[in-house]
Amino acid sequence: METISLLVRLEAKPDKEQTVAAFIKDALSLAQQEAQTIRWYALQIGPSTFGIFDTFETEEGRDAHLGGEIAKALMANAPDLLAKAPEIEKVNILAYK
Repeated sequence: METISLLVRLEAKPDKEQTVAAFIKDALSLAQQEAQTIRWYALQIGPSTFGIFDTFETEEGRDAHLGGEIAKALMANAPDLLAKAPEIEKVNILAYK
């Protein structure tokens, strides 16, 4: 049962909204390669606000994801794409269907 997750909020720089949207959609192929990432969602919350929500069965899986290719690519591109540093929150899932 996946009760461990990450919630990441990304705020795109002006005129970078489409680039951020494409960047996180393209990250799906990397997420699919992560055996310990159970679910992975790329979200658009508002015109320039985006998010990633992922779930894991173990803390080790979450830590592996945080040290993985998506996180590396995000941090490498953040200065060019994002208005501020990504907001990364470790959250626990209380219930789901």
